[in-house]
Amino acid sequence: MTKRRRTQVRLGMPLLAVLGMVAAGCGTDRAGDDEAGAGASARATGRTPSAPVDFPCPGESPTPTPSPTGNTSAPATPPVDHYAENHGFMVPIPLHGQQRCDGLAAARRIEAALEPLRERGDFAPDSTRGALTALGYSAGSVQSYQNGSTGVGFLIDGQPMCLEGSMNRATVEADAFDGYPDHTGCDRPSGGH
Repeated sequence: MTKRRRTQVRLGMPLLAVLGMVAAGCGTDRAGDDEAGAGASARATGRTPSAPVDFPCPGESPTPTPSPTGNTSAPATPPVDHYAENHGFMVPIPLHGQQRCDGLAAARRIEAALEPLRERGDFAPDSTRGALTALGYSAGSVQSYQNGSTGVGFLIDGQPMCLEGSMNRATVEADAFDGYPDHTGCDRPSGGH
């Protein structure tokens, strides 16, 4: 009997060892585990992308970027805003680097092209569309629509960027962006993830 029990115990030992390692979490990387050698090979290949670099574009005045300080009283993690989280799919993706400069230049060209229409009080969508196609945007990529009783809005799918804006009695505004998350095209999505 004694011999049989020892054999059963010996056969069960490797199983217990494996279960013990699984329960202890051996072989897993943990957040904040910065010890030398602990998961070093995994971290070396999984680099975090760097933040996009923005610089002053031609015609734009440089604005100082606030530098983060170590003496901030703000919490380390921002509070969870579920409305913003759930509607993030409707927030346009900003342009960065040279694309941002190209977008600002395109927006200025559009504003300049629509200014004569604004001065004349011509807020017809067809007139706006005509001015935008005269800039070289294809008719299929330009949408224009009545925006209230005295204004017009427009959207241009001007690959590689999106351009949108409005014109009314007081002003012409245009903005460039890089589309929307989880959505193709430049039109604002109506449903999210």
